[in-house]
Parts: sequence; structure tokens; C-alpha cells
Amino acid sequence: MVELLGLILLSFFVTSFVLVPFIDLLFYLRSKSVQRSHVAAEAGSSTPIHDRLMKNDFFTPVGGGILIIPVVIALTISVFEFSGQPLTWPTFTIFFTMISFGVLGLVDDLKHIYTSNLGKFHGLSPRVIIILQIFLATIVATALYFEVGLNNIFIPVIGNVILGWIYIPLAVFAIVAFSNAYNISDGLDGLSTGLLTICLFAFLALAHSVFDQNLAIFVGIWVGALVAYLYFNVYPARVHLGDAGAFSFGATLAVIGLLTGKILGLAVIGGVYIVIILSSLLQILSKKIFKKKLLPVAPLHIYFRYIGWEEPKIVMRFWLAGAMLAIFGLWLALLSK
Repeated sequence: MVELLGLILLSFFVTSFVLVPFIDLLFYLRSKSVQRSHVAAEAGSSTPIHDRLMKNDFFTPVGGGILIIPVVIALTISVFEFSGQPLTWPTFTIFFTMISFGVLGLVDDLKHIYTSNLGKFHGLSPRVIIILQIFLATIVATALYFEVGLNNIFIPVIGNVILGWIYIPLAVFAIVAFSNAYNISDGLDGLSTGLLTICLFAFLALAHSVFDQNLAIFVGIWVGALVAYLYFNVYPARVHLGDAGAFSFGATLAVIGLLTGKILGLAVIGGVYIVIILSSLLQILSKKIFKKKLLPVAPLHIYFRYIGWEEPKIVMRFWLAGAMLAIFGLWLALLSK
């Protein structure tokens, strides 16, 4: 545990050192196209209420995930080399998930920037994003099944359940769901990253309890980097993750939950993310089936902004809910250890 705490501190200081000039660079790049982007975003928007509530965030640069991903992976590899820890299939799977989903999000971010300079504001189409996410998640799930040897889940009271090949589509669903849930939650300053940090502390305790040293090293380094980033992301935020970080972080969180073998624990520990994505899903279904909105605006945290809650209050209350769910999920996971 002493070594893990040291890694969190090391990651925090390294990330803090490189983050400040990186944010300055993002501000410089953002200032080059912000005026045209703002005009394009206001013209013909399909979500006017959402855009009005989030207008203050429009001028905040995105791209924090572009820095966090390589820093976490480079530090993890360096620690493994220094300590003599081997790079195993679970580690490779985590790296592939974080990088591949990050590249997908980066392409979406770059298309947003490119089209904004042309007087539009469009990234990749939702259908293309989902198809590519499923493709990448299938690669990850196949590696977990064939190379890591995961094919079961533990259900409290019932016990260990062998799923066989059904594990693959279940893992794909979890990875894609959390990738999109994280992206949807990245709408208020500090919300998504704070919730992720809380979730990772729970998984850090779980990995340490089952003596999974490689996973614990990665999670510890990631926590340190996120705390450094969160300093600049809390209200009022100086930087946002962008889709590169959001897609990557959500998918990687799901893979960490799968590697611990506690997929139900993942659902509880990441319960706030599930509530957020369900609120968006129900809004979409309501509009398609009943031709009317379930809520004036979705997802749930944006609805609270709509009814007058202050942004820091929403974030802190979601963090508190996330902390209690993380404790409850960790308790359930340790019961079934």
C-alpha cells in the first residue's frame, strides 16, 4: 500500500508539471477558431435548451484527455520496467482500450474542430461512433475471453456463474455503455472526472485486496493523474477532456471492472454513470415512441441545471451519491471475494 500511495503522488506531480503548459497551448489553439465555432453552434441547433445552459463552457478548451492518456501509459510502463513487473495480457488489454477509444474520440474532436472552421459544427455521426465502439469493444472482449481467460461473473447469494462465450457480448455491452455514459456525464465542470476518481479508489482497494499488483499499479497512476487534472477541471473549469478522454476513460473503467471479475460491482460502483445514461436513453425513447419529451432537457444533471440548481451543488451531490455507491459496490465485491 505504501508503494501505491507513492505512485499516486508521483503521477500527480508529473501530470501537474506537464498539464499547465499544455492547457496554455489549448487556450491558444481555441482562440484561433472560437468565434466561428460559436456562431456555427448557435445556428440551427437541435438542442437549444441544452446549448443555452452550457453556453459558458463553449469557450473552455477541450483536449485534456489527449495528455492524460499518454502520461498514464508511459508512467505505468516505466514503473513496470523499474520494478521488474512483466507486461501481461490484462495490462495490454487495458492499454489497447485506453488508446483505441482515445483515438476514436480524438478523430471525433478533430472533425468538430475542422467543421467549425467551415461554418458548421459536426463530429462523427452517432451511428458511426457506435459501430466503431462495438468493433473495438469486441476486440477487447475477445482478448479478455481467450487470452485472459475470463468467462464468468460472481452473483452474490447465487455464486460463481460460468457464462462461456456469452461473456463476450456481455463485456462488449459493458464497455460500450460505460464509454458513452462517461461521455454524456462530461457536461458539468468536474462531474465526470470526480466520479471516475471515486470509482477508481474503490477498484484500487479491490485490486489491492486480491493482490492484483499490475492492476493496482495502473489504477494508482491513473488516480494521481486524474487528481492533477481535476484541479483544473472543477468549477469554473479551465479545460475539458473532450471525446478523446471521455470515450477512453469510460471504456477503460469498464475493462477494469471486468478484470476484477466483479461486473455487478462495476454496475454499482459506477451507478451514477448508469443513471445518467438511462436518463438520456429514456428521453430519446420518449421522443421516438410518444413524440414528446420525458424531461424538458436531458441528461439528468443538465435537467437539474434547468430547474435552477447551481452547477457546483449538482456536482458535489453527484459526487456524494457516487461515493456511497462506490462504498456499497466495494462492500458487495469484498463479500464475494
